[in-house]
Amino acid sequence: MALVALATGVALTPVLAQQPVLETAGPKTIRIVRTDAPPVLDGYLDEPAWATAEVVDDLHQMLPVPGAQPSERTTVRLLYDDDFLYVGARMHHDEIPMLATRLRQGESYWGDDLFSVMLDTFNDQRNGYRFQVNSNGLRMEALFQDITRELWDWNGIWDVEVSKDETGWTAEIAIPFKTISFDPQNDTWGLNFRRDIAMGDERNGWVSYNNQQNPANFGRVVGLENLDLGMGLDIVPSLAVTGTRDYAAGGDDSTTAPSLDVYYKLSPSMNASLTINTDFSATEVDDRQVNLTRFGLFFPEKRAFFLREFDIFQFGRLGRIQGGGGARATFDRPSLENGSPFFSRRIGLSRTGVPVDLEYGGKISGRAGRFDVGALAIRQGEFEDIDATDLFVGRVAANVLAESSVGLIATNGDPRSNLDNSLVGVDFRYLNTRLPGGRALEGEAWAQRSDTEGVDGDDAAWGLRLRSPNTAGLRGGLGIKEIQENFNPAIGFVTRSDIRDTMGEVGYMWRFRRPYLRSVYSGLDAQRVDSLAGELQSEILTWRLFEISSNRRDSLQLYHYQTTEVLSEPFPIWDDGTDEIVIPTGSYRFDETELSLEAGELRKVFGNVSVRSGDFFGGSRDSVSGAIGWRPSMHFTAQLGYEINDVTLPQGEFVARLVTLRSDVVFSPTLSWVTLLQYDNYSETLGINTRLHWIPDAGRQAFLVLNHGMQDFDRDNSFKSATADLTLKYGYTFRF
Repeated sequence: MALVALATGVALTPVLAQQPVLETAGPKTIRIVRTDAPPVLDGYLDEPAWATAEVVDDLHQMLPVPGAQPSERTTVRLLYDDDFLYVGARMHHDEIPMLATRLRQGESYWGDDLFSVMLDTFNDQRNGYRFQVNSNGLRMEALFQDITRELWDWNGIWDVEVSKDETGWTAEIAIPFKTISFDPQNDTWGLNFRRDIAMGDERNGWVSYNNQQNPANFGRVVGLENLDLGMGLDIVPSLAVTGTRDYAAGGDDSTTAPSLDVYYKLSPSMNASLTINTDFSATEVDDRQVNLTRFGLFFPEKRAFFLREFDIFQFGRLGRIQGGGGARATFDRPSLENGSPFFSRRIGLSRTGVPVDLEYGGKISGRAGRFDVGALAIRQGEFEDIDATDLFVGRVAANVLAESSVGLIATNGDPRSNLDNSLVGVDFRYLNTRLPGGRALEGEAWAQRSDTEGVDGDDAAWGLRLRSPNTAGLRGGLGIKEIQENFNPAIGFVTRSDIRDTMGEVGYMWRFRRPYLRSVYSGLDAQRVDSLAGELQSEILTWRLFEISSNRRDSLQLYHYQTTEVLSEPFPIWDDGTDEIVIPTGSYRFDETELSLEAGELRKVFGNVSVRSGDFFGGSRDSVSGAIGWRPSMHFTAQLGYEINDVTLPQGEFVARLVTLRSDVVFSPTLSWVTLLQYDNYSETLGINTRLHWIPDAGRQAFLVLNHGMQDFDRDNSFKSATADLTLKYGYTFRF
């Protein structure tokens, strides 16, 4: 009945949705000025060249009052020469104080004053780049993927300098044409700007639609001619020296590992890359997670080589869904990712997360006309009983309609077995952001089939989904996917097979123009998972009773969960080496309620807490999770996180704990020291990761990384060292 109600709500969405304000009725255009005397990048717009540039000063509010005049003035100027696009932005603060709490290069700063420039370099309303800076001069960059989604793990080389005074701050940006892909025959690019004023959480834009900015609604910049790409060659050698110690075996070892990455523009819009003896020793460690489900967890990709042109390989919008109140929906990430044909963490990592050598690899990715093209080939070294393996992923997608695409994907090879494996898939991604009243509609349809040695039949998967992701008024969506028992994307992600998974959401967003209250959302998320034989496995109804957000990034949420789980085989929920608790087969229905509160990070003391309590598999569960942070200055931040699940079942009792402690010592924007401690009582291990990171400028960096693992072997609260490694790594980008 819940899914029927959801379907009815989704069907009525275009009729009943609240009419959001349409901020801009058509594309704005600016003609850029070419300069023969490029500005000196010092954070001041006092060079004569800036006086010749056309000025953009007609930004408007996107939030909290769509279409209103900004509280503070912003002026933007554009210039270019053979090698760079220059952006000069002045952010006035005549009435509202400036706020910048982050100083460490590489961290996000969504609570600070910031400025962004966005580029659709092909002017196809589908793809783009975002370059962002806060008032301390920290860089962030992202790729737009699927038009409306931003991938912030992408890294591009560009420069910015800032200056501050008593009336505001200035950003002077230089974006090398060698960093981005574009069509040199087209002198018109998509362009947009955004400015966030932290106090009051005000967001201003040059062009927006439905309170959002993406390549489908950018303005235009014209006049970009005779751009110099140079050779389009980046050579990035690096050297890592590592010492390891195994305390149990009593042995020490050391290695010196040179590696090489080469990036070359085959054309202005097509990139090739080569990696030899790839090294990931300086990659951030994963955040530990507590898993009290029958299914696997999902850990996102963090390695730079795989994140470059990552958007090209995206398939069917798997893994993506946007919830109410600006937050993600309540569906868990493994369910959303389930069925993905390409998951790069399958490469170079064993099932237990141990790094596996990548001997060499190559990638070609980019755009040719209306086609997006990507091909990845990797030679993975042998490990344990797995032979050295050749792996391949190919992807092509063609732009169709105004904002949609149709594509193919193919993979070959299995990085975790010696069996032959391949896959083919097709997807159609629909998007229309120009419906009447500022509404949007998106959908996708996809189908895949795998071919595994020794397996015959029941190896297909498919999915359909349609959503109306409005930012105000009624919104909703409905989707279904089927994954057959033998579907096996060896370079993909499957956590649950032989299922039919139906998901739906419906809700209403109220937005307010009050000094403190920003929005209120209420709705229902529903998920039902049946076996392909028609037997119920799981059903979860999440009543999102209210989600309240403020203009200071505070939020309050109240959820009620109604869960049904049908176990066809015993479920070992807890085994810490001394006690094992197994839930027997049967049908279980339980209710839980959760209250969450978050205090925005613009304060010196910030944090969040969530309390969840109710029935659980015939017993009860009381959960508390949260974190508290202290930032006395931009040079130091400490944050303590804690999660506890106190579970009482007819078969026994257990308490699962996860503790994290993180400190950030920031000496300057180019030098920082970050330490992360993580402990859980399931494995009884304490992991310490500490990294000294030096970034003298974009394209150069050095790491000193220590990983130390300690374990309570006897579970008597006496920890002993198990393993340790210390790595010194330096990399330099030579650009030609």
